[in-house]
Formats: sequence, structure tokens, C-alpha cells
Amino acid sequence: MERWKSNLYTLWVSQVVSLMSFGFGLPFIPFYIQTLGVTDPVALKFFSGVLSAAPAITMAVMAPIWGMLSDRYGRKIMIQRATFAATFLLILMGCVQNVWQLVFLRLLQGVFTGTIVASSAFVASNTPDENMSFALGFLSSSTFVGYSFGPLIGGVVAEFYGYRVSFFVGAVLMFFGFLIVTLKLVEDKNSFGQISATKSDGKKGKMTAILTQTIVLLLIMLFLQRIVRTVFSPFLPLYIQEQLNSLEGASSTTGILNGVIGLVTALSAIVISRLGDLYDKIKIIQILMILALVDVVVLNSLSGWWGFVIPYTLMFFIIGGIEPLMTSMSAQQVTSDKRGLLFGIQGLIGSLGWLVSPTLGTWISIEFGIFRVLIVILAAVVLNTIFSFYIGYRQRQRT
Repeated sequence: MERWKSNLYTLWVSQVVSLMSFGFGLPFIPFYIQTLGVTDPVALKFFSGVLSAAPAITMAVMAPIWGMLSDRYGRKIMIQRATFAATFLLILMGCVQNVWQLVFLRLLQGVFTGTIVASSAFVASNTPDENMSFALGFLSSSTFVGYSFGPLIGGVVAEFYGYRVSFFVGAVLMFFGFLIVTLKLVEDKNSFGQISATKSDGKKGKMTAILTQTIVLLLIMLFLQRIVRTVFSPFLPLYIQEQLNSLEGASSTTGILNGVIGLVTALSAIVISRLGDLYDKIKIIQILMILALVDVVVLNSLSGWWGFVIPYTLMFFIIGGIEPLMTSMSAQQVTSDKRGLLFGIQGLIGSLGWLVSPTLGTWISIEFGIFRVLIVILAAVVLNTIFSFYIGYRQRQRT
């Protein structure tokens, strides 16, 4: 088997295991903090948003730094750092006695973890360009598979054994992911640590070389894409609790719905990213954005449980392949020795979206109700549709 394929499959397995471990406890934080004494409805929405945004704050600062270090010292050690740190943080999250301790640990999570960014940088730097879209899409599917089975199994564990046990089981899985990376992943030493002419110009020259107009536009789209994917997620458990009119059964229902969403998104990432290696990526993105726009209009128009679940799940299938296509387009425009920094910048932008998303969602949910948060998704999809057609227009002008 070719080395890039062996590494890709190794990372896929480690990412599934690692993200399952996060999914065991984190999706149920709104329920967990109720056991810590946060029961007031306004305070519950506030802390749900804060705990969702907390790691984004610190990750936004650290992602470019870790990215530059990975260009210098390698990407494998960055994945090891992220998984090893996450193991201990999950254990500590299961031991907290109040909500502020949990907030502090979520901040530390943003500082020391980040397995997705590190793994994407590894794949982008150790995969032939002609297979880039497929490799990044396949790796992206591991994120959604992990987040599917994590909440699915974690919800059952939480129902029977409590939320603390979910975090402890997650820590064991995370350490297993660390061992997989340590023992099986083989990095090409020529993909990092090189001193190129661009590097010798210093950090400013390197940043300028990376931030072309197309990449900047793709970063803006990534920011909006992250909002689409995450703005409603912190409030999904509370929405389900409202629909059931009870906390009983809410964890398992949340886990099942998250599981279905993750699986359809993973399927989309694999299928659509393969098309990206065969056809024009920006045209595929444009088609997907139009379909997403129609679906989100329907989502905002219907009411009731099934009127929410069907278009909401379909939305994740439609947008599931967009992010791998965007990251592949960006990676192919820079050399391998700059891709760690590029993915670090993407991590920064993604984290800013992750930060803005729950902050905006928290305000809207408190002022207008949880369901109105879906309007943010509609606005972001409209903007991304416009940007995708502008990028296509600029590309046609250059040719």
C-alpha cells in the first residue's frame, strides 16, 4: 500500500476514536451543568453558549502558532500533543465541582488540543495533489463518524451511569487514539523543516505569500461555513428538551440525532470530495450552496418536530462536502512546507466562527427563542453562495 494511503487510514481511525471520545461528554454539557447547579433558564442558555465558545477563544490564538511549529518540527508531534493533552483534560472535566471549573478546562482545551487541524495539515503535506480532495474529504468524514458514534453511545452511557462517567470513558478512548498515532503514523521528513526562499523573507513574507485573494475569500467562506455547522448545535439539546417537555430521554434523543447528522455528513464528505478530484471544485461548491439555500429556506419556514429534523439533517448532507473542497483548493495553492501555517490560519478562522457562532446564538435564543437561531444559518448560506459565485467569476477572468 502506498505510504500516503496507509497514513490516511491510520489518521482516519485515530480521528474517529479521538472525536468519539469528545462526543461522549461534550454534546451533553447543557445537561451536565444542570447537575452542577445551573438550572435557571437564562443562566442555562448563557453557560451553554459560553462553554461552546470558550475553546474557540484560545484555539484562535494558538492555531497559527501550532501551525508554524508543525512546519518547523513536523505534524505528527502536533497530533501527539493534541491527543495526549485531551486525555487529561477529559478526565478533569469529569471531576469538576462547578460550572466555572468546566469553563476553565474548556479554555485549556483550546490551548492544547486541536487534532482536526493537525491531522488535516499532515494529510495536506503528505498526499499527492491529484488525490488531495479525496484525502481531505475522507479525513473529514472521520470527524463526523466520530461525532456520530460518540454522542450515540455517550448518550446511553450518560442515561445509565451519569455524565461524569461519559467523560472518563472518553479519556480512555482518547489515549487509545494517541497510541495509534504514535505507533502507526509515518511522516515524510521532507514535508517539514525546509528553508525556502519564501521562509527566508521572514514571517511577514510568508504570510503574504499564503494570503492570496482566492485563499482570503475561501477563509471568509470557511468562517461562515463554521457558523452554519455550529450555531445551533449548543442549543440542540435544549430544543429537544423543549420538544419532549422533559429532561428524561433528552440525552439519548440528542445522541441519536447527532449520530444521524454525523453519518450523513461523513457520507457526503467522502462522495463529494471524490468529485472534487475529477471536476471543477468551485462549480461543485456553487451547486451545493444553491441546494443548501433552498433547504435552509424550508428549514426556517416549517414548524414541528419533523419539520425541523428532516431539513436540518438534509442540510448537513448538502454542506458536508463543501469544507474539504475549500481546504483542498487552498492547500493546492501553496507548497507543502507552508501548509502547516495555512491550516493553522484556517484553524484560527474556524475558531473565530466557532466563537462568534454560540455568542450570537446565545443572544438570539435569549431574546427571541431557540428556533430563531436558524435565521443565522440562512444569512450565512446566502453570503457563502454569493462568495462562491464571485470566486468562480474571478477564476474565469484569470483564464
